[in-house]
This record gives sequence, structure tokens and C-alpha cells, in this order.
Amino acid sequence: DNGNWKLITDPGKVSVERSIPGHIEKPPYYFKLMTAGNTLGTPEIKNAEQLKHMRSSGKLAAQILRECGKKAKIGTTTDEIDEHAHKLILAQNAYPSPLRYAGFPKSVCTSINNVACHGIPDDRELVDGDIINIDVTVYQNGFHGDCSETFLVGNVDKRGRFLVDATRECLMKCIALCGPGVPFNEIGKCIQKFCDEHKLESVGSFIGHGIGSYFHGPPEIYHYANDVPGEMQPGITFTIEPILSLGHGDVGLLEDGWTAVTLDDSRSAQFEHTVLITETGVDVLTRAE
Repeated sequence: DNGNWKLITDPGKVSVERSIPGHIEKPPYYFKLMTAGNTLGTPEIKNAEQLKHMRSSGKLAAQILRECGKKAKIGTTTDEIDEHAHKLILAQNAYPSPLRYAGFPKSVCTSINNVACHGIPDDRELVDGDIINIDVTVYQNGFHGDCSETFLVGNVDKRGRFLVDATRECLMKCIALCGPGVPFNEIGKCIQKFCDEHKLESVGSFIGHGIGSYFHGPPEIYHYANDVPGEMQPGITFTIEPILSLGHGDVGLLEDGWTAVTLDDSRSAQFEHTVLITETGVDVLTRAE
């Protein structure tokens, strides 16, 4: 994976935790350290009232992500992107879901180049040729909306642009196949076929997940070919979030315990939407209007 880009090997300096005003509704994990949510079990079928809030949270997450993407410019630090997101989310009387989730210290995830996911915003400035995934989740009226996108910084080389475009296309292909009665494992098969055709690898360590009043819950959405049982039903909401790599799909964690990097130093890209299975197909809840 050659080209004009800088390898991320060490996390930068992380600023102090940003405060949350008293009037903002907070998820349970704000008040005490809790492990990440359990994604095993039967997916929840949401009612009309729950879906109303899911649509609202999803729309807000998409709007925040779009605004954060405008900040993905040469010279901007990922901490500045985090600060921007934090302020925008609070202004909508919402809570930035990543903050304090299983101990995560910031309000969004920012993953650059060879960082597959869960990068912690810090004082590193974005440089010409970077690709950066910004992952935004908001908690509003008791429900989470979750989405991410990989942005180009300055003049990204041909391979980097190919990777980003392909990963976006892969997500949209996955969404297009969703609908009532479709096995969840069709998503993994779709990603595997796409990767084989485009000579990419899926980072299989990270999964899509059910989402609602909880950040992570059932079903588990595997991003590789699998035979895990389960079918999509109307009223189920979940994320699809493939991470594709120009090299191998194996990752390891940096010493901060969060930042997942490719072991072969190849670049990866990720795109994510929260979707709802309807009676007739699928709705994307995190599409910016």
C-alpha cells in the first residue's frame, strides 16, 4: 500500500474530557463504568413510538457527521473535530454516545489511514493525503443513532481514493439487499464477494450491531461470509459498517486500548449507516437530508 500518506504508530496527546451540562439526558454508562453492550440474543422489534425516536436520532447523527466532514482539512486536529461535534450535539440537546462508553474518553471516533476504527481524537494535525473515518453516534430522547464516513484530506493518491469509493459502494450494496425475511448472513456474503472482486480484505474483528435505547445489542452483523442463523424482520434496527483494507484484515490495538491498527500497516476505510427493516424493504435512518 504505497502512496503519499503517513503511518499512524503512536497516539497523540488526548485533551481532558469535555463536560456535559446537567440538563442533557445521559445514558446509564455516563454515571458508572460499564462494559460494552451484549450483542447476543433476540433482536428487538421496535414499535412506532420507538421508531419515531430512532429516526430523529439517526437524522441528527447524519447531520453532525456531515458538519464534521467539513472539518476534515489539512492542519485541523482530530481533537478540534471532536470539539466541534461535541458542541453541535449538545446544542441539539443530545449526548455524544461514545463519551464514557466502556471508558472511551471522547465524543467521536477518528480513524486515520492504517487505523481501522476506534481512533481517539488527539492533537495530531491532518496532513495532505490522509483518509479519515469519523464515527458519530448521538443519544437523544433515549435512543442512539450511529453512522460513519471516510473523508479525503487534500490530495489523496489513487489507491486511497479507490479504497474509499469501494468501501462506500460496498455498504450501499449491503443495504440494497436488506428486507424482511432476508438472512442477516447475506450481508457478510455480499461483503466477501465484493472484496474478492475488488482485491480488498474485510476487517472481520468488528461487527455491525443492533441499536436502540442501547448503543450495542442484537443482532450481530458479521462483515465476512458466515452461516450464523437469523432473519431480518420489520421493526429491527441495526448498523452495517464494513471496514475494508488494501492489505490484510488483521488488526491489533495500540497501548491506549482502543485504537485498532492494521498489522501490515495497510490503509483501511469504513462507512456505516443505521438501518430499519420495514414491511417492504429497508430504510436508512442516518441519511443526511
